[in-house]
Amino acid sequence: MRKNRATEPGTGVVRRRVPTRIAGFRSIDVLIVTVTAVLYSISWPTLPLTHDVSGPLLPIVGALAAFPFALIRINPALGWAVSALSALVIPVAFDRVAGYDYPWQVVHILVLLSLLFAVALRSPASLLLLAWSASMLVFFAYMPGSDGVGWSVGLTAVVVFGLLIRWLVLSRRQLAQQEEVSELERTRRTVLEEKAKIARDLHDVVAHHMSMVVVQAQSAPYRLDDVSVAAAQEFESIGATAREALNEIRGMLGVLRSDGQQWQDAPAPNALDLERTLEASRKAGMEVRWTVTGPVESIADTTGLALYRILQESLSNAARHAPEAAVTVDITVGPSTVVMTVVNAPSPNTSVGRTAGSDTGGHGIAGMRDRARAAHGWLHATALPDGGFEVAVHVPNGMPISTASVVRNDLA
Repeated sequence: MRKNRATEPGTGVVRRRVPTRIAGFRSIDVLIVTVTAVLYSISWPTLPLTHDVSGPLLPIVGALAAFPFALIRINPALGWAVSALSALVIPVAFDRVAGYDYPWQVVHILVLLSLLFAVALRSPASLLLLAWSASMLVFFAYMPGSDGVGWSVGLTAVVVFGLLIRWLVLSRRQLAQQEEVSELERTRRTVLEEKAKIARDLHDVVAHHMSMVVVQAQSAPYRLDDVSVAAAQEFESIGATAREALNEIRGMLGVLRSDGQQWQDAPAPNALDLERTLEASRKAGMEVRWTVTGPVESIADTTGLALYRILQESLSNAARHAPEAAVTVDITVGPSTVVMTVVNAPSPNTSVGRTAGSDTGGHGIAGMRDRARAAHGWLHATALPDGGFEVAVHVPNGMPISTASVVRNDLA
């Protein structure tokens, strides 16, 4: 269906326009009815000049000659069939007037040719072949002398002309469709080029600085004097965390640079990476304890990715809002549901601790809720009475557990 709105060039103003196609059909309908009425007004009065027809039958025979033209747009094949059938009956049922050689009125011949032309324009090839061959047989049978051969050539020319116009219209439509596809392709390429530009800018800005963090963290024990063993381990943890973040940034940049049909080379995180993230947080200096109940291998990749991102954000929030506070993580993989809770104790530094309602001030918890909803689950985040904070997420587990429940914790 075509849209009935147009934008004025250079103004951006959208105005409603009258559907030209419907308006065109109405004009054609009026024209067809007018032509049919004119043909009927000619065929009825002139019928006694061509055929010996009684008075009561004059309007009926005249209608058989002219009225099929009214179907030229709605159903040209049916109109041709009515006109051809009446062309078979009229010469047999009514004698011609002396001096008139043709078996039908001129109006009848014009209507039959017009309908055959319309069939060539719009009807299937098999129906066109039937109409063309039947029309030739009718003209061969009823035209006097050798006129049938000439009329057969004329009928063939009408059909060929109709086919040429039909092929021309179809080729123009195909060309218009191809141009539309080409325009869509150009638009898609423009979007891809813009995405690639954004990816380059992000790589130049973010990846460069992250690389510098990795280099500084790895080289710090060699550049600085009197670096203790604990400080060296801290630098190593910083470097490992920065490298992991850099790898994820490169993966996201790969998505921006792709055409939407290819995925980054590095696999997306899943449930198997949850404990690795907890261990990395512990190495970074956080006091983290965790318990995992059930096989995380049974968690689907999409659900595992949502849990991984939610855990990342929860640990980051705990480190930012409650530094040096203990964090407890519990992951329970059930037959149909995966439940993960992240609870941080009150911060020893009360000046940076979170209060009730503080989860609505930023975008982190809102983003976690969006990820939970995307995995067909829900997330609840709230401040605890003792000053701590809890994040609880429930997501469906699409894969059944086929093994016995397994309990693991950070002391195993």
